[in-house]
Amino acid sequence: MSNNSEKPSAESSLPIRNPRTGKIDLQINVPATSEIASICARLRAKQVAWGRTPIAYRIEIMKKWAQRLEVHRAALIEADSTDTGYGQISRVAPDMIIGSIMRTAAVAPAVCEQARRSGTSPHSPAIRFDTNLRPYPVAGIIGPWNAPLMLSTLHAVPPLFAGCAVIVKPSEIAPRFVKPIMQAISEVPELAEVLTYVVGDGQTGAAIVENADIINFTGSVPNGRKVAEACARRFIPAILELGGKDPAIITETADLRAAAKAVVRGAVTSTGQVCFSIERIYVQEEIHDAFVDLLAQEAERVHLNYPDPTVGQIGPYIAERQAAIVDEHLDDAVRQGAKIRTGGKSENLGGGLYMRPTVLTDVTHEMKIMVDETFGPVMPVMRYKTEEDAIRLANDTYFGLSAAVIAGSEAEARRIGDQLDAGLVSLQDTFLTFAGFGVGLQPDSFKFSGMGSRAGITAYFRRQGVLINSGEVASLAEEQLQAVG
Repeated sequence: MSNNSEKPSAESSLPIRNPRTGKIDLQINVPATSEIASICARLRAKQVAWGRTPIAYRIEIMKKWAQRLEVHRAALIEADSTDTGYGQISRVAPDMIIGSIMRTAAVAPAVCEQARRSGTSPHSPAIRFDTNLRPYPVAGIIGPWNAPLMLSTLHAVPPLFAGCAVIVKPSEIAPRFVKPIMQAISEVPELAEVLTYVVGDGQTGAAIVENADIINFTGSVPNGRKVAEACARRFIPAILELGGKDPAIITETADLRAAAKAVVRGAVTSTGQVCFSIERIYVQEEIHDAFVDLLAQEAERVHLNYPDPTVGQIGPYIAERQAAIVDEHLDDAVRQGAKIRTGGKSENLGGGLYMRPTVLTDVTHEMKIMVDETFGPVMPVMRYKTEEDAIRLANDTYFGLSAAVIAGSEAEARRIGDQLDAGLVSLQDTFLTFAGFGVGLQPDSFKFSGMGSRAGITAYFRRQGVLINSGEVASLAEEQLQAVG
């Protein structure tokens, strides 16, 4: 996010790189900050009627949108696949969004009712209390580049059900899906009045922060800090989902073959470009060598989806700069004594930047690859002696998004997992975060991985208390007479 949000900008053109070819094949127009202000003003005016509608009406409109998303499913997948280099998540993104809409529609009335408080005051029986749920007028959603369609849109669903108007800005690295999703929105006129997507750069995001009433941001810790500071200056809420350096602990009693499969899937899915990817693995020293052998074997079974994007499991880096970051982490680790067991640095294939699943050993916490977010298909493995050592090493981070424990029994895994500083802990597997979608599981992040992460419908309400006196109005003068008499 730009620090120049106070300076209006003229519309400019921004080149967009294709992650598979490395070529610039799209130009987007970056709106002036005054245009963002106008869009938010229009949304705020339209939100008044939308926010006053019964929840049943909003459910009906959202279901219509889900139907139109299904109609445009193929176009959404193709656009998002181009944005991500044909990443795995692109193929399921529309289904996840549609599923989220339908699940939220099923529970929204009960969620709203449970958020209300009503009754009679225990102190004054003549006074009743009630609750109004007042949606924030305009919710701003600022999405990341690693799962552009899915994350930008999933975060827009709860505020729409709550009655907010919503403006969404995806990452400028991956904006192609905006065209088909805006087509789907345009086919539901009632929704088109209160939901829009805008393409743009960091200054566009800054303008949204300056004009919306609540912000949901997914991205890096440095940019999240800028968003949080800007929101604090305006006294508006910020919901932040930031980076991770997620650990996996493998105990001496674990099924090593199953653990190797789980770690590779958790570390390599979508080229490791997932905030809750496994980025460091702690293995009990007695089984370390055997586990590394199995991990390397499993890693070598995963293939690049080049040259055919429909064959293979791992695509190119979406962001060119990310390949450079991961390469630098590998170089730093090797300089300090780490050994690459399989895989290696990024490769330029047809203009795209690819990296094969990479296993490292002899790593330490003095290396960037064990402490900084890597965001690539890299699996550094470190020995530990005791359970206490494993817990200490896993918690030795300024991140706290998710973690995993694989042990010989669920009870053993739970004992360890309950001591980890992470918002979500997967036991006996990794990468279970998606299974929590739609079941009301909205954990808090720990440390620098985010804040305000309870991003369901109720996060977008301001609760207004209402007190009603059905008895006689008290007289101050009479109260004084009683006190002295």
